Amino acid sequence: MKKFTKTLTAIIVSLIICAALFGCTQTETSKRSYTKSNAVDISSYAPAPTAESCPEIHDTRVKNIIFCIGDGMGLGQISLVRMKAVGPDGTLYMERMPVSGFVRTHSADALVTDSAAAGTALASGVKTNNGMIGIMPDGTRYQTILEVAKARGMATGVVVTSRITDATPAAFASHVTSRKMQDKIAEQLIANKVNILFGGGKEYFLPRSDGRSKRNDQKNLIEQAKEAGYIYVRNAEELKTANNPYILGLFQLGALTTVEPEPSLAELTTKAVDILDRAGKSYGFFLMIEGSQIDRACHDNDAGGVIRQTLLFDQAVKTAIDFAQKDKQTLVVVTADHETGGLIIKGGNLKGNDLNLNWSTGGHVAMPVPIYAFGPKAEVFTGTYDNSEVPKKFARLLGIKLFPKAVDE
Repeated sequence: MKKFTKTLTAIIVSLIICAALFGCTQTETSKRSYTKSNAVDISSYAPAPTAESCPEIHDTRVKNIIFCIGDGMGLGQISLVRMKAVGPDGTLYMERMPVSGFVRTHSADALVTDSAAAGTALASGVKTNNGMIGIMPDGTRYQTILEVAKARGMATGVVVTSRITDATPAAFASHVTSRKMQDKIAEQLIANKVNILFGGGKEYFLPRSDGRSKRNDQKNLIEQAKEAGYIYVRNAEELKTANNPYILGLFQLGALTTVEPEPSLAELTTKAVDILDRAGKSYGFFLMIEGSQIDRACHDNDAGGVIRQTLLFDQAVKTAIDFAQKDKQTLVVVTADHETGGLIIKGGNLKGNDLNLNWSTGGHVAMPVPIYAFGPKAEVFTGTYDNSEVPKKFARLLGIKLFPKAVDE
């Protein structure tokens, strides 16, 4: 009995310590086991000086678009992060954007979308089946908003913390029947001459003879990119000195670690905006930024990871907003491709401590996701609508009439 009592006491003490590290308790309703640490350091996050909305920008045209996607980020994730980082009465930078709405996320063949189908809707304005990228179920390829922006002379960029060949970035500059075809996606990203390609995924750019490669052929896409006019950068130091209008930045074989000495998502965004602003001086630019690893943390029901990854994403959003406030011709839109984990906050106190979290799944869910907008014409993003409407709104604001558009039309 004494041995049982000691064991029970040790378990209770361990639970108390775990809760104290983060101020949350985990309620598991799925069969996924929670193994991640609840401790997370948010000291590097600098909150907004005020909770007031950013001042609206009127009477100017939309020249540039910065489209920020928090992979797996729903209202539960945003609420959790706000409470832990700035308190229930504070606001994240994305929440200071003056226009908001909701976006429906189902795919062509399922209520619960994956990132490939959701990315296709957000990029091309059409619904497709889960797993497909830039291609309709009948095989028709549709141009992406990035591709039509490039066709009219705009500079373009993709900045992510995943592999740049993963589903969401792939959906903006490639067309394949399966998101698993990352070797083909890598080829198309280079062939499409996207000005800025920042993220991980070097393993799909190296020839098969390189032991680190995941390709099945001897194509060296890094060398092909250089021949096409790209500067290739591998780390933060090389990134600082790169000033070419075409930059391929591959900072890991797979997904980014999102820790130093890697450049942060905000630093990658700063560099991308600087390059694209100059490259798109005449016609503007389109930039897609993804906080890719919010989704990974949600799949693991990792509350600490959700907080850290969402704050890294929010700092990138701040970078975009700061530029837009000075530029006056840049529209910034923030949304998610879907929600992951079915996260709700069941209780806690007003200091943001002792939060009681409930994860309903380790997968995606069918709930709508929030959308925020700031800049000229931001008001068109208010309301509730389908995710395929987002790029259609972009097209109209840029004066592009034929969108969605099949590639061969």
